[in-house]
Amino acid sequence: MPRKCGRPAKDTNKQDSKQKIIDATIRLIKKSGADSVTVRNVCTEADSSIGTFYHYFRNKDDLLMYFIQEIPFKECELVKDLSHPADRIIELYMKLVNRYMDLGLDFMKSFYTTSNSSLSSYMSEVDGKFLDGTVMARCEDELKILKEGGYIKNNADVHTMSVDICTIVKGCIFEWCLTDGKSDIEKSIDRIIHSYFLQYV
Repeated sequence: MPRKCGRPAKDTNKQDSKQKIIDATIRLIKKSGADSVTVRNVCTEADSSIGTFYHYFRNKDDLLMYFIQEIPFKECELVKDLSHPADRIIELYMKLVNRYMDLGLDFMKSFYTTSNSSLSSYMSEVDGKFLDGTVMARCEDELKILKEGGYIKNNADVHTMSVDICTIVKGCIFEWCLTDGKSDIEKSIDRIIHSYFLQYV
């Protein structure tokens, strides 16, 4: 039975409490879709109080954003050499795609929808800039380094390139969902992004 609303108990293990909310959210999305995720439903599923929820997350969108923000794109290390620009950008995006795949096809089919406002706000731009710490912002930073190093053409618009690459990856993820996981998402991303980079190298 769910606990009553209020602050987390003093002896509550903070990491366990947060993880319970995250795990409950995954279960809800897999069972009933992203629309089923409300603060109340998550707390019921997690057997947590609403106070505990708000101790870790500002609202439902903040919770859903967790699933794509947990990867530290700003600091993550890339091993592909700068002399292979397409491979380097693919490596970056595959960190996000692999996280999606770890969450499972059922999760992704429910999560990756136009009704998921946290996803649309994450994968968009404000005043022509990507949100700090997102995969798109890191992609643009990488493209700037590639341009300055002469690995892509000097007239390349790195912001537009970053938007295009994000669109390509979103399309491949959507196709993976539409085909019930039968499409080879990694091969699709690799093939299309390599083709896309031909005009810039």
